Amino acid sequence: MSAITVLNRVGAAEAPPRPFTRKPAWIRVKAPTSEAYHATRRLMRDKSLHTVCEEAACPNIGECWAQKHATVMILGDTCTRACAFCNVKTGTPLPVDAEEPEHLAEAVAEMGLAHVVITSVDRDDLPDGGAQQFVRSIAAIRRAAPGTTIEILTPDFLRKPGAVEAVVAARPDVYNHNLETVPRLYRTVRPGARYFHSLRLLQKVKELDPTLFTKSGIMVGLGEEKREVLQVMDDMRSADVDFVTIGQYLQPTPRHHRVVRYVEPDEFAAYGRAARAKGFLQVASSPLTRSSYHAGDDFVRLRAAREAALAAA
Repeated sequence: MSAITVLNRVGAAEAPPRPFTRKPAWIRVKAPTSEAYHATRRLMRDKSLHTVCEEAACPNIGECWAQKHATVMILGDTCTRACAFCNVKTGTPLPVDAEEPEHLAEAVAEMGLAHVVITSVDRDDLPDGGAQQFVRSIAAIRRAAPGTTIEILTPDFLRKPGAVEAVVAARPDVYNHNLETVPRLYRTVRPGARYFHSLRLLQKVKELDPTLFTKSGIMVGLGEEKREVLQVMDDMRSADVDFVTIGQYLQPTPRHHRVVRYVEPDEFAAYGRAARAKGFLQVASSPLTRSSYHAGDDFVRLRAAREAALAAA
């Protein structure tokens, strides 16, 4: 997830800078310039909110913010972990802002969002990993904007008993937790996490509330092989994950994991076909796909199709 000052990154002190690989034409985007983009940015600043769009240097920020879609990152802007792909700064976080959930709800209501995505930094310093801030944020949005559907993208809550249960009980519409990469690459890409713990989290959400939609995503271009990506899809389906996203990894700074290769659009299309064949209800697979990219539109379409099918039955 990104950065003002970079502290304590994995290998930041020892590893030499990794040169950027030139981006192919299909991955380049225009710099944001629209008035709606600047209006969204002002609103985030006025409400003292952080966004993963900015912190993770998302390439889609111009398009999304022009449509007043922003993914808010709660629990501050400082992460207690240092993943090799992520541009969120690492260090000792500030205390949790008790007013953050209300500010978030005000922003959602002011933007008139039909769907909102809420994520966070990892907060291993907190007894519940920040779960209660998710709970409070969901409740505040329900009060301020009852018609808005809520998608959450949580950390793994590693060694935080009761955290997942508390968030599920708050009943978001979509519970997302990204696996990020294939198991073989966890040690170098996501050293603070455990693949099978993340997979178990997704499975547990469904066990706690089978009516919740679950979602997960991975990045490609980090050195994974096609068979490994297909196996991750199978693992997700074994955990009853409903939605999957697959996007191109982009190296945020020379200190981060290098891009091993840029996956071509045709390969993304093939991954998308494979995912649909495996039974995912919703699939997004393209070079610029990110967890929250077009998440609202996709969810609205899915819900409308499901309601139509029920009405016709």
